[in-house]
Amino acid sequence: MLGAIPLAGCITLEAPDEPIVIELNINITQEVVYRLAEDAGNTIDENAEIF
Repeated sequence: MLGAIPLAGCITLEAPDEPIVIELNINITQEVVYRLAEDAGNTIDENAEIF
């Protein structure tokens, strides 16, 4: 542990020249399909004589 103390002063941090970009691609298809399936199921149940 004593050997690590002199190395602590050698660490430098610099800000990057360019901004950090985080791209978030969120897929909401599953939720939309689920809602449509639920609505279709309700419509079939309400109008069973048509189907």
